Amino acid sequence: MAIKLGNIECELREIRLNNKPKNMLQVSPKGTVPVLVLEERIIDESMDIINWVINQKNIFNNDVSKSDKTLTETIINDFDNKFKHHLDRYKYSSRYKDVDLEVHRNVCMEMLMQLECFISKENWFFSSQISKLDISILPFIRQFRIADKDWFDNQESIPKTQKLLNNFLNSDLFNDVMIDYKLWVNDSEPIYFPAK
Repeated sequence: MAIKLGNIECELREIRLNNKPKNMLQVSPKGTVPVLVLEERIIDESMDIINWVINQKNIFNNDVSKSDKTLTETIINDFDNKFKHHLDRYKYSSRYKDVDLEVHRNVCMEMLMQLECFISKENWFFSSQISKLDISILPFIRQFRIADKDWFDNQESIPKTQKLLNNFLNSDLFNDVMIDYKLWVNDSEPIYFPAK
């Protein structure tokens, strides 16, 4: 989403994580996505890619206050670590030994309830303009909802979060990046992103 907002053209290689190409593992041995290959370095963490784009271009039109910048970094860190830890054990409980998915779901839900008091009445987290916080945590909230959509949609304690997520899912930005691309193999014709 950051690359799309920055209108930074790059070659996109769609892969399957259960069949990782050797080329990918050579540039990023940890074997996770996304991986951004630049001439001068490899970036293989989502937040590092977002921050790299922000350093290249001013992709967010809204100037947030110093306290909101601090809040942004705190919430992103909480979601990138604590929320993701519990989300994985809730959504993929069969992959873990002796996991009580309800316990992990409850921790995620508590975090969303705490988030409620910070969400604006506008379309996005802070205002009517999308922010770094939106593109950083809404994908996690989307995954949390996917684990049990009916349950999530019926939670009355998180109306602002539900509205925020719904706005995200219906946004042009989300729909412009959530495209099924042809699987990359050696000698594939290059596919460029953002799509023209």
